[in-house]
Amino acid sequence: MRDTPDTARSSETGAVGAALVHVLVVDDEAELREMVRDYLARHGFAVSTASGGADMRAILAERPVHVVVLDLKMPGEDGLTLARYLRQSGGIGIIMLTASSETVDRVVGLELGADDYMSKPFDPRELLARVRSLVRRLTPPGHTAGDQPQGRLGREIRLGRCLLNLDSQRLYSVDGEEIPLTAMEFDLLKAFAERPNRVLSRDLLLSLAHNKDGEAFDRSIDIRVMRLRKKIETDPEKPRVLKTVRGAGYIFIPGGAEAS
Repeated sequence: MRDTPDTARSSETGAVGAALVHVLVVDDEAELREMVRDYLARHGFAVSTASGGADMRAILAERPVHVVVLDLKMPGEDGLTLARYLRQSGGIGIIMLTASSETVDRVVGLELGADDYMSKPFDPRELLARVRSLVRRLTPPGHTAGDQPQGRLGREIRLGRCLLNLDSQRLYSVDGEEIPLTAMEFDLLKAFAERPNRVLSRDLLLSLAHNKDGEAFDRSIDIRVMRLRKKIETDPEKPRVLKTVRGAGYIFIPGGAEAS
């Protein structure tokens, strides 16, 4: 069973500029997955969960991941097999989890490329500290996690209570659900995301959105902005992210939702 990413409105270490560090939790225990997801999301990380290897690969195919929290003992493909796959896939950080006290499991896991190791049960505060430490270790000086090869989350922009993935052209809500977008809605959000703190006229927005829905009048932008506000604003009646500039157009305010 897999879940789409959950996020939180925190400004702590999980946030990297406009992007979020994406953590994937792979464990066959649903209760543990949910606990880790909720805790890390509250501290500013984007979090996905998977119950096994197939779901893990599906998520990796859809969205880039910075850190995988990986259970060692699972039915089917175990954590050692999946750690080997992850290590061959690129520079993803791996934290191995196990209920086993056997030293050999820890040694083999580290030899296969795990960056860190934790025994169950564990304190979520310690896991949080280890995830943050690993992100710092994997990030070269002068860069952010969003710059890294597996961290194309730099192409994933925070818009209010949502994340817009510019590569997959998908919008995710804070509770992890994908929110449907029309082609023109995506183009509008992309236009705003790439031009923060800049007033965009209706004519410019029509041009940038390529007018894919075939309506040639600028007031159609007002209708679409209203619809987008219902998707990304905490309170669409009092927008803080896509704001109206009277007589001029609209402006995207990064972090506007956090001011509410």
